[in-house]
Amino acid sequence: MNIPTIFIILLAVIALWIVVIYNGLIRMRNRMKEALSDIDVQAKRRYDLIPNLIETVKGFAKQESSVLENVTKARTEAMNTSGTPLEKAGAENQFTSTLKSLFAVSENYPDLKSNTNFLELQRELSDTENKMMASRRFYNNTVKDLNTKIEVFPTNIFAKMFGFQNAPFFEVTEASEKEPVKVQF
Repeated sequence: MNIPTIFIILLAVIALWIVVIYNGLIRMRNRMKEALSDIDVQAKRRYDLIPNLIETVKGFAKQESSVLENVTKARTEAMNTSGTPLEKAGAENQFTSTLKSLFAVSENYPDLKSNTNFLELQRELSDTENKMMASRRFYNNTVKDLNTKIEVFPTNIFAKMFGFQNAPFFEVTEASEKEPVKVQF
């Protein structure tokens, strides 16, 4: 082999290496977008369940209208929030907080707690919350992998060249959400 042939092979290997790095970054970014979309899907499911739950509670808890209005308002705000995952997380956390007050109201109405429709809606909402938490964990894990890949050498050189930036984690921003749940009997 002569020097020009070795030089061409070396350039081809380097070009292939850059393509592999770039494609890996694209794959990670798309996984992150998919994970964020999964959160949106679960949020949509939750938003669809809430009106039915509120209607069921209304029949039992006429005097609790402020709680129902707060849940409805928080739902609307969460649905209409667009922007970064952090902005969405804030609205989602506020919505989750108001849902807790709705379930606290249900504790005051034994007939409501035994209502089949309410129990089914509550079970579906709980299932949706579990899926939402799993989606958030998947998103955060994907963000961690992407951010790590963007920051480690030598990928960081090419990530900067191609305009890749660290993605934000989906975090709890409300101090009340970080508090342990108080259970009283």
